[in-house]
Amino acid sequence: MTSPPIRIAMWSGPRNISTAMMRAWGNRSDTTVIDEPFYAYYLERTGKGHPGAAEVIAAGETDWSKIIGDLTKEPIPGGKRIFFQKQMTHHLLPEIDRKWLVDLTNCFLIRDPREVLLSYIKKNPGPALGDLGFVQQREIFNFVRERTHTTPPVVDARDVQQNPEPILRLLCNAIGVSFDKTMLSWPPGLRETDGIWARHWYDAVAISTSFEPYKPREGDVPDSLRQVYEQCRQCYEELYQHRLL
Repeated sequence: MTSPPIRIAMWSGPRNISTAMMRAWGNRSDTTVIDEPFYAYYLERTGKGHPGAAEVIAAGETDWSKIIGDLTKEPIPGGKRIFFQKQMTHHLLPEIDRKWLVDLTNCFLIRDPREVLLSYIKKNPGPALGDLGFVQQREIFNFVRERTHTTPPVVDARDVQQNPEPILRLLCNAIGVSFDKTMLSWPPGLRETDGIWARHWYDAVAISTSFEPYKPREGDVPDSLRQVYEQCRQCYEELYQHRLL
């Protein structure tokens, strides 16, 4: 008996381990992955001056209804059984319909906002609350929870880095797929499935072969971002209480 296909959307904010997680899933023989499918739409709509923005927009799909169709209704690329979708919460802009989310198996990757902010400001010293994805992550989590009457799986980046196999086993079990040891290590390099923006953002992942061990990030959140941090912290803590352990 053939197992039914499964479409997994993992919702994360920026400066997380989402690309390493995509590597883990992409290393499975039964899985194909897609990298931030709403990014081109997000850049075109917001006008954000990200590295290579014009190239991303030109190469990507900017009709959100077509993107949703590709994610939910089209055959899974490559004839694989599992379709892992690396999704950024802040890319799901307010005008994008949410009803399609219930057609996917949604899960959430969270990270301590202090570590996110300290990483983010190395490239952008003045992020707005909406750039960090925490508010949107809570909104998507609550939408899925209310519409499906179940609590979607949540994994914390630190837990994954400290105990990759146990946490990935819990995640696989929660979403109804078997764990595969190939998720624990992968060959270095970029992939055809990486977004066209990979050369701007994926230097560390390109040389990685597994999840990097957790190392506390040094430094303090600047006073100018304290209010933003506190708002992010509230959203993070709401999802943290649901994390798989």
